[in-house]
Amino acid sequence: MIHDNSEMTTQRRRTDIDRQWWKEAVVYQIYPRSFNDSNGDGIGDIPGITEKVGYLDDLGVDVVWLCPVYDSPNHDNGYDIRDYRAIMDEFGTMADWEELLDELHARDMRLIMDLVVNHTSSEHEWFQRSRRREGKYEEYYYWRDGSPDEPPNNWQSIFGGPAWSYDDNREQWYLHLFDENQPDLNWRNPDVREDVKEMITWWLEKGIDGFRMDAINFISKPEGLPDGDPDARLVGHEHYAHGPHIHEYLQAVYDDTLANYDTMTVGEMGGTSIDKTAEYLGERNSGLDMMFQFNHLAVDDGPNGPWSLDGWGAWELTDFKEIVTRAQDELAAEFWEALFLGNHDVPRIVSRFGDDEEYHEESAALIATFLLTLRGTPYIYQGEEIGMTNAEFDTLDELDDVMTIGKVEELIEAGAIDSFEEVRGLVNYLSRDHARTPMQWSDDPHAGFTDGEPWFGVNDNYRDINVDAALTEENSIWRHYQSLISLRHELDTLVYGAYELLLPDHEQLFAYTRTLGDEEVLVVLNWSDEPTTFDAADIDSSSAEILLSNYEQSPENPHGREFRPYEAILYRL
Repeated sequence: MIHDNSEMTTQRRRTDIDRQWWKEAVVYQIYPRSFNDSNGDGIGDIPGITEKVGYLDDLGVDVVWLCPVYDSPNHDNGYDIRDYRAIMDEFGTMADWEELLDELHARDMRLIMDLVVNHTSSEHEWFQRSRRREGKYEEYYYWRDGSPDEPPNNWQSIFGGPAWSYDDNREQWYLHLFDENQPDLNWRNPDVREDVKEMITWWLEKGIDGFRMDAINFISKPEGLPDGDPDARLVGHEHYAHGPHIHEYLQAVYDDTLANYDTMTVGEMGGTSIDKTAEYLGERNSGLDMMFQFNHLAVDDGPNGPWSLDGWGAWELTDFKEIVTRAQDELAAEFWEALFLGNHDVPRIVSRFGDDEEYHEESAALIATFLLTLRGTPYIYQGEEIGMTNAEFDTLDELDDVMTIGKVEELIEAGAIDSFEEVRGLVNYLSRDHARTPMQWSDDPHAGFTDGEPWFGVNDNYRDINVDAALTEENSIWRHYQSLISLRHELDTLVYGAYELLLPDHEQLFAYTRTLGDEEVLVVLNWSDEPTTFDAADIDSSSAEILLSNYEQSPENPHGREFRPYEAILYRL
């Protein structure tokens, strides 16, 4: 519930701030296959996205991040690219893409694309020519001799199994850190680097506004590709993550392409510490504007990582606060941070960090308040704005995600489990497929996503959780997102203000202030399903004014007051 008081929500624009449009933006991530189908074939497409540009504008977002729409055989839902300069037939044409770009720009919205250059599809022309040893393409990938029965080293694929496959045509092994249909590019080859830079410039010349760089910390591999620690959680990771020439490669990409355009960049670097993240940020520090680092998303891992067979799913708010605060202090304060809890690679945030049953609306709104009041650029994943939840998968056959399927099969082959049923609970907590069920637009058949048969099953709760219902409710989750985005646009303090954690040891409350000049904003989140009392002696809240809350009749003065389950209130002090 927003408190409509123009004096409360208007702040004089400061002139002593290092402003950047991407710092003040709110980003909305679209997974095209699951967003909106315009032609009834059951697959979301680019014209379907264009149909919804007005919806995104009404929500208030500034930037659309488009997951891959390039030509691809779809072994990993578009992250295996066959042609970087063509559009996948299922998604439309280049003319459709250009129309989408024009529609976004006409509404002062920007578009960033996924840049997937650690690997290509095995059907890419470069790989096909490389396996035939043609000219300059011979060493475009990592090829190694060896017996067809024994891989060149012990590295494991992130998707499960060995990171090597044997090619009968070339009679050598090739490296793939992901699926066998995603061979890794050999960035040691200067021709590879030049071709990648030419492709980046080609898209920038078409008018896009930046890139999300997929798995970008893996592009530099060490000389000799040595064996990894066999006892490591992911064997080989210590060698291929943050390799010896990665800063050199990224700096050259920035200097030769991105520096010539007004862009935003965000790198994806799984398994990267906060200290390591800082090494990549800034014009003379590899050129990235911000980074997706996943330390906060490891808070609910089991003892052996996310695919632990026991101990998964449990987390403590105090641990979460410590991780978030460290990133705010060490990244957001000096550089800039990418703020997110959900994306296409993780389960739904309200099912993971909230309560998707009794306190569904309250906890989804609390999570929104958290994401949109920290220092950094917030990223909203499609469906979060209506509180979409995890689905339920009963068999392995229902899954599409190559990572989840690969991990389950690896566990079975290793003898750790006998059947899918033993890990069904873990899969239903963790699978990437939860984020890929079709967008829930209405209570029509297939949630209004398509007139045909959807490529992937719609969540059964679409009749209750959908955009049409959210838009008719005055205090819906969608309205809360819209109000938060509006406040963020109006208040410099919510963008550039300093962050200070309060009550670090409180097991239910996540409370912090944002301060810029003489304005101070207090955020109080009761991140639990039990009521609790706010008591911060060093905060003068006697004249506190509510800017936004997710309950009716919230306490005007928070001090000593009880906060209801998942109550989230934003105050001006």
